[in-house]
Amino acid sequence: MINWLSALDKLTRDATPAVLVTVAIVQGSGPREPGAKMVVTRDAQFDTIGGGHLEMRACEVARGMLADPAGHLPALRRIERFPLGPSLGQCCGGVVHLAFERVIASSPAYGSLLSSRWRDRQDSWRMVPLDEVYPPVLLDARGEPVTDGLPVPPAPDRSHGCHVMQDRNGKRWLADPCRPHRPHLVVFGAGHVGAAIVRMLGELPCHVTWVDERDDMFPDDIPANVKVEATDIPEAIVDAAPAGSSFLVLTHSHALDQRLSEAILRRNDAGWFGLIGSKTKRMQFEHRLRERGISDERLADMVCPIGIAGITGKQPAVIATAVCAQLLQVWEAEEQAASRLLPISENAETAEAI
Repeated sequence: MINWLSALDKLTRDATPAVLVTVAIVQGSGPREPGAKMVVTRDAQFDTIGGGHLEMRACEVARGMLADPAGHLPALRRIERFPLGPSLGQCCGGVVHLAFERVIASSPAYGSLLSSRWRDRQDSWRMVPLDEVYPPVLLDARGEPVTDGLPVPPAPDRSHGCHVMQDRNGKRWLADPCRPHRPHLVVFGAGHVGAAIVRMLGELPCHVTWVDERDDMFPDDIPANVKVEATDIPEAIVDAAPAGSSFLVLTHSHALDQRLSEAILRRNDAGWFGLIGSKTKRMQFEHRLRERGISDERLADMVCPIGIAGITGKQPAVIATAVCAQLLQVWEAEEQAASRLLPISENAETAEAI
């Protein structure tokens, strides 16, 4: 499944008519959380808001909008209420409000700008006027406009996630935070295994920096959460990575693998580190890295072989599945550990906002 932002970027560049559907409000139990999205065209759907019948009805509404001329508000933007139990026969039983936005290729708040900010790990707010035909406005994390728009949007409530609010004139706005995922993985190597892993990571909650010396190895379509770095000095990427970043080394060269491993292990603030290879390769690298001054304590942090236990297949897609499952385990454990360190009041505020 293609991520909604990757699809939106490509569709706007290709001038393909589309509608962005956002879960704006959830009352009671719902299949997805506020902020979940999908993109609908006349004959395709990208990403998911969940719910089966709810999603089918949302696609019908979106395609009805695409069939209308784009000059009037109902064909551009609307918000619809869906009781899940009575009208859709779903066991969730809650009420979901969906915001529908017809994507206009000329609107700078969509596509490439939002994708670029996402890849650079910059928080954004999409402020979408629901009762006006003005284009959406993109705000940065401080609430300052990144794009021009009329009227000036109200300040979003940054203690909440996606929500609907009113301005001084009683006009409704969809305040939609687009925050890049916090886990950051640096992948070295754009060969078959690296490409399979990055394809899978493109649909997972993380941010990826994908590094290789060979520029022609990268595909044309890059997921929205992936940033490509073609460089002859990949060790510099190790040094520049933010503290706590995870690292995965699987290049075409054992010598390069060793240099990168040494650079990563010399960082005491690095997160999880995985190196592709067998137990024999691990033993060889441990011997060489000890000679270069890497302690046994740091060598114990090197994960090699990579992937969750019990999966032994060597096909790139199989390795990718095992490695991505391992990374999800690591990142979820880190998130749980970080949440336990938060003050009680902060935990309570976050839970209330959700």
